[in-house]
Amino acid sequence: MRRGLLGSALALLGLVAVSHFVQVRYADRILPRSEAPAAPVVLVFGAGLAPGGVPSAVLAQRLDTAIALWKAGKAQAVLVSGDNSDRFHHETRAMRRYLVERGLPEQAVLGDDSGLSTYDSCVRAFTVFNVRRVLLVTQRFHLPRALYIANSVGMDAWGVAADEGRPSTWRYAVRETFSRVLALAMVLLELEPAYPASRAPTSAR
Repeated sequence: MRRGLLGSALALLGLVAVSHFVQVRYADRILPRSEAPAAPVVLVFGAGLAPGGVPSAVLAQRLDTAIALWKAGKAQAVLVSGDNSDRFHHETRAMRRYLVERGLPEQAVLGDDSGLSTYDSCVRAFTVFNVRRVLLVTQRFHLPRALYIANSVGMDAWGVAADEGRPSTWRYAVRETFSRVLALAMVLLELEPAYPASRAPTSAR
């Protein structure tokens, strides 16, 4: 019994330690929007759609930040990466429409409909879209994991929090603890994304 408890405690400690490593590894690369370095591309991760096929509130927050970065001259293009595995859930099309309707030219918006996860989005940005320097846009709780993956697979990535200036919600803490551990394992194992480089990019239309 005592050995079992000790083993569980050590396993939990190891999990927390790995999660903390991923969390702090590139923490210095999370910058306010005004201080973000210039990069050719802003990468926006999908975050679901609301009824009517429009971006969810969380996703709209990310897209609004990408728009602000583009208008500030921080990037020349925005790459939207999402899950379109369900024909009734076309994330990248909704993301692209949102950006174009708010002033971005169509040629400045790239789309990857095979971004089934943060890991897949980052690997495909590097291998399919040849992104080497990038600004990642997502919520603060998600940025440490996204930055760890992006920099580990070969990109020079910096992060801008879409919820900059807003308090973080605690409910994501437990989920991110496990997700960061999984991210480290995927990076170390150099896993292929669900749709590898052989699957061509789309225009996100």
